[in-house]
Amino acid sequence: MKGIKRIISYGSNQSNAMYSISVFARLKNLEFIYFTDHISSFLKQNPNGNYAYALKNGMQIYEAKDRVNAAKMALKDGDILIKEGVAMSEAELGFQTQANLIEEFMTKTGTKFDVFLPSGTGTSAAYLAKNLKNTNVFTTPCVGDSAYLAKMIFELDKHSKVQILNLLKKYHFGDIKKELFDIYKELKDTTGVEFELLYDSVGWLSLLANLDKFTNQILYIHQGGMIGNQSLLERYERKFKFDML
Repeated sequence: MKGIKRIISYGSNQSNAMYSISVFARLKNLEFIYFTDHISSFLKQNPNGNYAYALKNGMQIYEAKDRVNAAKMALKDGDILIKEGVAMSEAELGFQTQANLIEEFMTKTGTKFDVFLPSGTGTSAAYLAKNLKNTNVFTTPCVGDSAYLAKMIFELDKHSKVQILNLLKKYHFGDIKKELFDIYKELKDTTGVEFELLYDSVGWLSLLANLDKFTNQILYIHQGGMIGNQSLLERYERKFKFDML
């Protein structure tokens, strides 16, 4: 990061990547400027989730109808632009490490896995599949449709072997649907593991609807982003008026 003074990025106002970049910027003592297309008046008055924690980390956030162009226009010498979802070649290094860890675990335990993870831009799935040898990698779209996801993955790896599973029902990103909360709560109650509501809930519904596509034991990759659940659970509570416990 030598010579870098500011990080410029863009995306949704509750993005997991937004929060993660804010942590990195704080640790590296870098200015972090973020563009999003809209921040609701409720969120502005009641900061929570990724938005609140990113602000605490010093993020400067601006609203712009064309957030991508606004971010590009803000670039100056000494800035680095991080695309939405970190959909860029520089992200591959981290997934090389993750792929190595998975392969080491399979070798140690003698287990063959099919890997599944939900996708936004498809960066994680694309680079994980590229660096896993002889391992099937499956994903499902959580932002846009299968055609959009395939296009994003192709831009990162023209020879990608990622297999995209279709959803039985289309969910718009950030949808508040009872079945998404239900699978979240069922998993938490039965496994003791809390999953993320934006990506993991959609991912699990897709996985369960496509079990016939897998030939080996399934390795599900948790999406992290638990801070984002704070604001989402409040939205579910306001909409459905049911007990969150």
